[in-house]
Amino acid sequence: MIDPILIRIGPLAIHWYGVLLVGGAVVAAYAASRQAARRGQDPEHEWDMLIWVQFLGIFGARLYHVFSSAPGQVGWAYYRENPLDIFRLWQGGLAIYGGLIGGFVGLATYAWRHHLDLVLWMDIIFPNVLIAQAIARWGNFVNQEAYGPPTDLPWGIYISPEHRLPGYQQYDHFHPVFLYESIWTLAGFVLLTWVARRFQPRLLRGDMTALYFVWYPLGRVLTESLRVDAWKLGGIPTAQLISLVAALLAAAFIVVRHTVLRPTEIKAEPAQPTE
Repeated sequence: MIDPILIRIGPLAIHWYGVLLVGGAVVAAYAASRQAARRGQDPEHEWDMLIWVQFLGIFGARLYHVFSSAPGQVGWAYYRENPLDIFRLWQGGLAIYGGLIGGFVGLATYAWRHHLDLVLWMDIIFPNVLIAQAIARWGNFVNQEAYGPPTDLPWGIYISPEHRLPGYQQYDHFHPVFLYESIWTLAGFVLLTWVARRFQPRLLRGDMTALYFVWYPLGRVLTESLRVDAWKLGGIPTAQLISLVAALLAAAFIVVRHTVLRPTEIKAEPAQPTE
């Protein structure tokens, strides 16, 4: 097991969870800045908007978690009695869909203030969110959370007794769902980066954003089926429902624009020279 605290300086404790979260965002911002330059945009905008996107992204992710009610985890019933614990982000408890909504608000706010093309910057940023997710998921490993059912497979991870959910105390090794999602998002980052470079002249505005909302939700539909701590509505994991709807809508968006509508009537971005 890894100590959740990376560095302790007197009363100050720097947690792995926060380092991985911020580190993933910085790596994603670097990748997005390079993509912005390839599209003829000022890459400095990516760094300037990072604080907006990350702050509101974390706010949205935490808000989603606070109002959820996953079994074996704290949710609104707990936080309404212990409101100060809402600010203990280092203990985990961030939900990606809340983070995406908050991050989008941050991006839209920055784009509005600086008169930027919002859809263009969404196409630049969203595919690179995948590398941030791949890195940040390892915070779940450190905190011993986001795992699946018991397993005796060689890659099963040990979960200490105090982190095991009710009903699973007799087991010690579990599916590393966080790892499955990390691998999926890393693969998606590589794939979408290649698509953005290889097919740029054929892509329409919004395609890269839509591809993100196809790739990530499809993986989440699969991984969420393994989560023993999933927040459920009607017996179905909430994130799974959201993911399925998002993937279907995004896929339909791409298909309709490229087949049903006449692509010649839709202005694609002019191709920019690649490095």
